[in-house]
Amino acid sequence: MAYEYDDQNIFAKILRAEIPNTTVMETEHCLAFRDINPLLPEHILIIPKGPYVNYDHFALLATDTEIVDFTRTIGKVCDAIGVSPDQGNGYRIISNAGEHGIQEVPHLHVHILGGASSGRMIQRS
Repeated sequence: MAYEYDDQNIFAKILRAEIPNTTVMETEHCLAFRDINPLLPEHILIIPKGPYVNYDHFALLATDTEIVDFTRTIGKVCDAIGVSPDQGNGYRIISNAGEHGIQEVPHLHVHILGGASSGRMIQRS
C-alpha cells in the first residue's frame, strides 16, 4: 500500500514554523493547536510530526513510541481544555481519510470538538 505525503500541505508548513498557530500542547512526536475556524467553543487539532497521510497510514507505519505519544497527547489535551467527561460534558474526536471521508489536508490530524453539543454524528438520508 502506497501513501504519498505532500510536504507542502498546511500542517507540514505549520510544523516547519512557516505558518503560525496557537499551540495548546507540543511533545516530541506531535503538535496540538487551536483550529483557525472553530466549529465549537473548543476545537483543537492534533497532528503527528511525522509524514503520515491519514490514520491507517499512521497505525501501520508509525513507531510504537509515536503511536503512544499521539494517543496520550489526545488524552492530555482533552483534560487540559476541560472537556473530559469527568470534568466537562464530553467531546467528539474526528479524523477524516480520503475522498469519501472528506479529508481536506493530506496529513493525519484529529479534531477534538467540545464545549457544546455537536449533534448526531451522521444523519441518515
